Amino acid sequence: MTVVLSYLPTLEGRGALPFGFAEARLRGTDVLVVADGDSATSPEFIVDLEHARTTAAADDVNYSVAQNDPSLSHADQLVDASYDESVELLVIGQKRRSPVGKLLTGSVVQRVLLDAQCPVTAVKPPVRAAV
Repeated sequence: MTVVLSYLPTLEGRGALPFGFAEARLRGTDVLVVADGDSATSPEFIVDLEHARTTAAADDVNYSVAQNDPSLSHADQLVDASYDESVELLVIGQKRRSPVGKLLTGSVVQRVLLDAQCPVTAVKPPVRAAV
């Protein structure tokens, strides 16, 4: 079984990573990371993943990175991955929104929530303390 984890090099995308690794640890499964565009080739990519594994106390969780198909959008790649019968859960980051803003979910998140075959968890980034 597998947890599919969306990766975007944004606060929201990075915020979902520890949750996805923690879920995989709890479920005793691996993680498949679906990175947006060429973000998997950025120097921060591996650092972000390793930091998330450590934060989630999931150093024993194995992960692989899905091959990126440049002809598909990030939402399409996530939805396609959700149709694999071994996928238990899809985890995606979502922006925090005001009460009015909640009516307008981001297009990638909305598409995944509506079209994915498996359960989807949308994770908000952590709230920063005012300093």
